[in-house]
Amino acid sequence: MSVPGMSTPETPDPNAGTNDPNSSPAPAPVEPRGRSPLALVVVAVVVAGMLYFGFHMARPSGPARPLGVAYASPAPDFTLQSLDGRDMKLSDLRGKAVLLNFWATWCAPCKIEMPWFIELQNQYGSQGLQIVGVAMDDSSKDDIAKFAKDMGVNYPVLLGKEAVGDAYGGVPALPESFFIGRDGKIVDKIIGLRGRADIEDSIKKALNTSGGSSTASAATSQN
Repeated sequence: MSVPGMSTPETPDPNAGTNDPNSSPAPAPVEPRGRSPLALVVVAVVVAGMLYFGFHMARPSGPARPLGVAYASPAPDFTLQSLDGRDMKLSDLRGKAVLLNFWATWCAPCKIEMPWFIELQNQYGSQGLQIVGVAMDDSSKDDIAKFAKDMGVNYPVLLGKEAVGDAYGGVPALPESFFIGRDGKIVDKIIGLRGRADIEDSIKKALNTSGGSSTASAATSQN
């Protein structure tokens, strides 16, 4: 009821204080929705997979790399410089069983198997085993030498080259080891980290081969 002489209170205008008569009230803020834990797990797995394959599969651009060296085929010969500055040729080891190990100073699995190599060199060296390490990273010669000394390496370490890696199939992962018989032919290969017993079994395969010179002498005596 209105009383003469008195003003009726007005209902507050929600648009009061705005200059635009056609403006509407500001919307209430929307509360952010929580992310699904499953979606986060899927994203993490996808990102991890991309990083893994990007790290292991990325290679310098260039011509197609050869396939891995076949078993029973001659090990590709090479000449590389050792840490003491001397040239070492693989074919000079003919008559010995050779464990040719491609590794790098940054390779964590390589650090695990190196103490095994040291023990195996001591154990089978007198039977004709020669382990040869080929460093396939960009560290300086001094850094590689310090690393080998700290690890107590008791076998030759050579400074690797990309061309040598290519000759052995590109060395797609480290560590990678080739087991070469006394006749210079590959009898086994291990990619990645394996147990000490597996490495020892492959060494025995290489030791149980006949050297090229003795085979040739036997063939001559039969004629």
